[in-house]
Amino acid sequence: MSAHPPVVHTVDAIRTLVMQARAAGRRVGVVPTMGALHAGHVSLVEASNRECDVTVVTIFVNPTQFGPKEDFAKYPRTLEADLERLAGHRVDAVFAPLNEEMYPAGFSTYVEPPQAAALWDGVCRPGHFRGVVTVVLKLFQAVPADAAFFGHKDYQQSVVIRRMVQDLNVPIEIRVMPTVREPDGLAMSSRNVYLSPEERQRALALSRSLHLIEQLAEQGERDAVSLRQRMVATLEAGGVDRIDYATIVDPETLVELNELTGPAVALIAAHVGGTRLIDNCRLGPSSRK
Repeated sequence: MSAHPPVVHTVDAIRTLVMQARAAGRRVGVVPTMGALHAGHVSLVEASNRECDVTVVTIFVNPTQFGPKEDFAKYPRTLEADLERLAGHRVDAVFAPLNEEMYPAGFSTYVEPPQAAALWDGVCRPGHFRGVVTVVLKLFQAVPADAAFFGHKDYQQSVVIRRMVQDLNVPIEIRVMPTVREPDGLAMSSRNVYLSPEERQRALALSRSLHLIEQLAEQGERDAVSLRQRMVATLEAGGVDRIDYATIVDPETLVELNELTGPAVALIAAHVGGTRLIDNCRLGPSSRK
């Protein structure tokens, strides 16, 4: 059995480790997570290992990105299982701070997110991206890596973080890697554990609707309004309980499109039972993620 990666709990200790590695000429990658690791997270670790000499995984369930009616209290916290999952992969350190380390007494400074955060999840989850960009910037300060690895499944988050890094001159490269899916097409997510077997079958409506409009776009359909209607119809027929949004947007601004004249991204957020799921795919010249 492979040994667990070393776990670091303080900002000073992880920053020292990273700065020493960089001073020695080693390229450092960081994989920010909230734990409950699955194959999607492991794919980010593998990507970091391919591109970097040192890989740090962060595990921190960030309270400031959850709304008052969201699942912060029940969000899975599985540090020992996460370390076990990472044991078979090269991870030089896991940064797993306590809440008090990230948000000490008297904490009151937050980062205002960029314009891309005002749409979609920014509407459905007020304050969410404020918490995301604040904690990500803090993690980049604690783990001053050369590159950070995120998943394409959280597409709006990746756009928001890329823009934050650009706007605030943060010296780190943002790498967004393809979504990892179950064999039946369901995008891997830590929240999938909440789904009952029957709900999990209904959750397949998300990937099914994306696959449909991807095919239609490849066949020449350019009317984004019609494509959105097909997405919604497929989601409803598949039995999702509520649709927060099902839209087609510009890949950079996230503004909704009425016609496909170039690259685009289809975004979905929908509820199945008590679980909120998101998924997306690229439309146009780029391949599906």
